[in-house]
Amino acid sequence: MTELLTSLFKITVLIFMAGNLIDLGLRLNLQAALSGLRNVRFVTVSLLWGFVVFPALAYALTLVVPLTPPYAMGLILLALVPCAPFLPMMAERAHGDMDYVATFMLLVSAVTVVYMPLVVPIMVTGLTVTAWTVAKPMLVLVLIPLVIGVAIQSWSPSRASFLQPIVKKVTGVDTLVMLALILIIYGKGFVSAVGTYAIGMQVVFFTLLAFAPYLVGFGLPQHHKSVVALGMCTRNVGAAMAPLYVAAGVDPNATVMVALGIPMQVIFSLAASRVFGSLAAKSVGGGETAREKAEAGR
Repeated sequence: MTELLTSLFKITVLIFMAGNLIDLGLRLNLQAALSGLRNVRFVTVSLLWGFVVFPALAYALTLVVPLTPPYAMGLILLALVPCAPFLPMMAERAHGDMDYVATFMLLVSAVTVVYMPLVVPIMVTGLTVTAWTVAKPMLVLVLIPLVIGVAIQSWSPSRASFLQPIVKKVTGVDTLVMLALILIIYGKGFVSAVGTYAIGMQVVFFTLLAFAPYLVGFGLPQHHKSVVALGMCTRNVGAAMAPLYVAAGVDPNATVMVALGIPMQVIFSLAASRVFGSLAAKSVGGGETAREKAEAGR
């Protein structure tokens, strides 16, 4: 029974990732997203936090804190994959720049496909995988669905508008099933993690993910800092789990640690989006006009 539920869970993860990325592609204003890539500061800050600082921080934490190897493996995998598919919803709550949300998601998705195969075999101790083994699911789960959505949107915007609500509804139902399966399959694992350093390390890590990029924005305007910060504290859990599915002999606690990132990112991204939204409202109320914000960020 457990094997059947685990297989079903893997299917829901595949649908969740592919569905959300197709949905993004169907809604993506490609011209606006590509325009954002010309903002060198935004791109540099996003890449620095997402693929240098936080992976290095997670690795350092596993050396300092006595996490068991499977939990350490799960934490590092989570650190390598910024940006969950539900980032737009959180960024909208925070009054972030939605064009730059598209830029961020396009940028991170493309980099993840290249980055994960190169870094996982080096950083994740105890996971016997090759670069190509990791690359295959990244191509199938991240790049191809996004390209399909963008291609349909570019070819026929009217067809994209027709398909997008259907894809969103199917993905929404799948998400509910996936969350229920997580509780059924990994509920005992979550309980077992109580009393270890696993939950505490996730709390510390997600706190830093949510607020450090906002506090240290490297000169980005508020409505761009919130996009980067929320992009960091939401994690692409499906991409983090993919190497665990293709490797042999993986300790189940590694998967538990990655799965624990789902409720963690929901809690922290909701809290952060509320804080950022409040700060954005005060900023506008204090006299910063929409035009001034736009000029500051572009």
